[in-house]
Amino acid sequence: MSDKNALIQPDRGQSAVSLHLVDKDGLDAFRKGLNAAQRTALEAQRFEGDAGSHAILPDGEGWMAVAGVADVQKLSSWCMAKLAETLPAGTYRRIAGEPGAAMFGWVTGQYRFERYLSEPKDEGPRVLLTGEVKAIEPILAEAEAVMLVRDLVNTPAEDMGPAQLEAEAENLHKAYRAEIRVTRGDMLEHEFPMVHAVGRAAARSHAPRMIELEWGNPRHPRIAIVGKGVCFDSGGLDVKPSAGMLLMKKDMGGAAHALALARLVMQAQLPVRLHLLVPAVENAIAGNSFRPGDILKSRAGISVEIGNTDAEGRLVLGDALARAGENEPELVIDFATLTGAARVALGPDLPALFAREDATANALLEAGIATDDACWRLPLHEGYREYMKSDIADINNAGSGGGFAGSTTAALFLDRFVPKGVDWVHFDTFAWRPSAKPGRSKGGAALGLRAAWQMLRNRYEEAG
Repeated sequence: MSDKNALIQPDRGQSAVSLHLVDKDGLDAFRKGLNAAQRTALEAQRFEGDAGSHAILPDGEGWMAVAGVADVQKLSSWCMAKLAETLPAGTYRRIAGEPGAAMFGWVTGQYRFERYLSEPKDEGPRVLLTGEVKAIEPILAEAEAVMLVRDLVNTPAEDMGPAQLEAEAENLHKAYRAEIRVTRGDMLEHEFPMVHAVGRAAARSHAPRMIELEWGNPRHPRIAIVGKGVCFDSGGLDVKPSAGMLLMKKDMGGAAHALALARLVMQAQLPVRLHLLVPAVENAIAGNSFRPGDILKSRAGISVEIGNTDAEGRLVLGDALARAGENEPELVIDFATLTGAARVALGPDLPALFAREDATANALLEAGIATDDACWRLPLHEGYREYMKSDIADINNAGSGGGFAGSTTAALFLDRFVPKGVDWVHFDTFAWRPSAKPGRSKGGAALGLRAAWQMLRNRYEEAG
């Protein structure tokens, strides 16, 4: 992809192709302002102002473009993304208005994952001009964070194991002078026993570890961001069928979201004390794999009976959430590609949101709508806690609900490891897009990231 920082530039009157945005209500007025040749070209291309459509019209010795949007007064993140994907390389200026929120999709629409292509396409950049200069940096930062998630999730597991997640955290450590702590080996088994148990069967090159970053003024409000870093999930001894493993390179999507959100926090110098935690493992199969029926110790002192080794994500998150809670944060947010049940309930576009506090949940739902990153709240229903009972341990990791309320029971499992009284949010996100949409490529996807970032900005920028 072209340099993302060059895709949005300040409008200083430089030469550019004109872009006209119209909706169905304004189409007749737009037509009346065209000359005969332009109206003929518009009719020849059967342009009717439908959202996502566009036409090319003559403009003196050059050309201009007109694009349909749902509401010209309220542009979405995605309403110009298709233009960025299909128009020729060049520089463009919106006529009679600023691109506003559409700048985001203009950038993400030009994302390409070409790491493994022997001959990447060199299409050249489509540059969009804006007079809203102050908006450029924050929009580019969000777009970069979303594309970081895509890159990490799209990368195959052999090249995106626990060591590579640690390297991403090292990049943040160096860029923002954060403190870093990585626990592995014997210390991991002692301090984070469930993380060790899940990851111990992996090859040495993919050995398990707990990655932690701390950043910010200790006097500022403390928040924790946690991401599930299962870099590949075979299912363990309860092995997945081959079809179920095809997308398991994305099982570290929660870690990708957490790393990207942490970068946004540090980049914007948000007035918080940040604690980032990524339990990074591969759930592999070997002679030392943890087994169904095993009883695992946890950092929190809660014993866990293993009902299914394929419910491993909640185990590593349990240790991470317990560690996060030890520093008495006022807010904990975790991201995880945790359950298929959430996808059955909500499909691929909507991350399931679980929250202890109604006010925090509502703030996230509103932020999701404002940023075109909608999420959907599901309940932490107390009545389902009985599904996780064990006869010989404190809790069972698979539950006995017979397939009912799978995402809720998984969230309730995590809730057990978060100290009482802590404002806690859990995103059960898919981190994947099975088919492309304008500005949103097929493959790795950030779902819930922008909502979480907007909520944090609203909550702490005002306080700061």
